[in-house]
Amino acid sequence: MNTIDPRITVGVDGSAGSAAALAWAAKTASLRHLQLRIVHGLQLTSLYYGGGLPGAGAGALFDAIQADGERIIADARSLATSIDKDLVITTELPNAPPVPMLIDESRHARMLVVGRSGADGFTGMLVGATAATVASHAHSPVALIRGREDTSMVPDSGPVVAGVDGTANSEPALGVAFEEASLRGVPLVAVHAWNDVTYEDTHGTARILTQPETLEEGEQRLMAERLAGWREKYPDVEVRPLLVRDRPRHMLLEASETAQLVVVGSHGRGGFTGMLLGSTSQALVQHARCPVLVVRPERKA
Repeated sequence: MNTIDPRITVGVDGSAGSAAALAWAAKTASLRHLQLRIVHGLQLTSLYYGGGLPGAGAGALFDAIQADGERIIADARSLATSIDKDLVITTELPNAPPVPMLIDESRHARMLVVGRSGADGFTGMLVGATAATVASHAHSPVALIRGREDTSMVPDSGPVVAGVDGTANSEPALGVAFEEASLRGVPLVAVHAWNDVTYEDTHGTARILTQPETLEEGEQRLMAERLAGWREKYPDVEVRPLLVRDRPRHMLLEASETAQLVVVGSHGRGGFTGMLLGSTSQALVQHARCPVLVVRPERKA
């Protein structure tokens, strides 16, 4: 059984995107009164030949990579301390590729934070399979830090937005969204897209079987039921339900234009257990205009 430590872990690589992720992680750790753990993967094994023997001049390269990693960690620590001098900070500089390292780190963290692609060990983190792999296999919620125009413009105002798909899989994400809104003292916009299939997808069957008005009434009841328990637990949170007849990815991407955080589950209705990410989460990872927090359903023993 994994032990969850009171910490937020952030992966850094020395890039601007990584700095934005670190700043976000430091602020979040400060807000939650948690420790901050900073990790950077050296990947020294890439300097070995296929037989496991180091190439010529590998010793000097090892030293250079080690020194660069230590500099990245030192700069990250300095930035985090400038945000909150009282933060309890730990660091790690393992010889490991980023994906397995981050997934392993997530076993012991309350939240894992990663930024946009950078120049080194986390290249491609938000624009390719790496982000999807980490977000889908991590043992903790994963925050993917995106900004309005670039990583220097990560929003710190606006509501928290949650995607509500009406399934049990969305409950952990909804709970995290309420907690984040409560901690930040901002409203929660709960988005539920009740018609996330097109006319062509079902050859019009949905429209033939029942009237849209009847469907909407049912979805309104479903939304109210999903929110009821969380409203009671977090009475301080102003909830703004948003029921729309559209694909969820469209509305969540639009909402990310003015939100400071979007919280979603890793997959919703129709998803297959073990898939990397559902289409909605994938779209947000690729195109959201604010940080995205992906929350997997709790794993059963």
